[in-house]
Amino acid sequence: MAEPEEAGVYLVKDADAGERLDHFLVRAAAAAGLSRTRLKSLIDQGEVAVDGKPATAATKLRAGQTVTLITPEPVDPVPRAENIPLNIVFEDEHLLVLDKPAGLVVHPAAGHQSGTLVNALIGHCGESLSGIGGVRRPGIVHRLDKDTSGLLVVAKTDRAHGGLTKLFADHGRTLALERTYYALVWGVPERPSGTVEAALGRHPTDRQKMAVVPEARGRHAITHWEVLESFSVPERDAPIASLIACTLETGRTHQIRVHMAHLGHPILGDPLYAKGFKTKEPLLGPKARALLLSLNRQALHAGILGFPHPVTQKELYFESELPEDLEALRAALAAGL
Repeated sequence: MAEPEEAGVYLVKDADAGERLDHFLVRAAAAAGLSRTRLKSLIDQGEVAVDGKPATAATKLRAGQTVTLITPEPVDPVPRAENIPLNIVFEDEHLLVLDKPAGLVVHPAAGHQSGTLVNALIGHCGESLSGIGGVRRPGIVHRLDKDTSGLLVVAKTDRAHGGLTKLFADHGRTLALERTYYALVWGVPERPSGTVEAALGRHPTDRQKMAVVPEARGRHAITHWEVLESFSVPERDAPIASLIACTLETGRTHQIRVHMAHLGHPILGDPLYAKGFKTKEPLLGPKARALLLSLNRQALHAGILGFPHPVTQKELYFESELPEDLEALRAALAAGL
């Protein structure tokens, strides 16, 4: 039996060699009172490492290795109201549409128990959101990554929630739904427009990432893209980046980020999917490079959201311009600065 070297750190003994990581942890972390399901979830969330590297549940262990388990603090099951300013662009008795800033987490989770959009919504709407869509995600029918800015719709009534949930589950196939994102990406695609149709699933070794996987192991995903503007380095007259409009036909986790990287044009500033392009940063002009280094997020913005009102059936259409940080970067790239 493995004994913890310290809280959450376990040494693999000779008797444990060849054992799967999840089976090992069920025994090794028994004193922590964590169920097999909870341990599997922590592994999938990237909270378990073997010799400091991410691992999967099926990872086979070797004697002498160190397994580190991070157990997040328990999250309050009922989010609390917080006075967080919201940029609301439309609101009626059934729903609201807001322009989410980068850095705002949509709903509470481990590591983000407060200061989220849900906390702000409860503070804004009060008890009217209670029970709509569940305690943890009241009114939320779709989401944006923490560091993606832009337009988001939230239900305020059960009737609106049901209609919006159906709408987003349909992904615009038979119901009218328009979602377009603007992305600053590395390089310029050879064609002016195109479609990426590639299934997405959890990355096999890095559980924080998604990846293009065989259709049988992932979820079908389609992204249509169009080049809006291209940027070159004046001294070399070579394309360095471009502004792309991405229209979603499906809505999967990290879909645009993974699909653009798969296309060979990852999003500028993306900490997960553009790491291999950091060597291109010195090719940027000094101003553009400084703005990129200070961005601290992927250059992705949800700029267009259109859908029929789930109760009145009135057509709603909203546009959001690039926020200040992304517009400054785009302008610097365009000017070759």
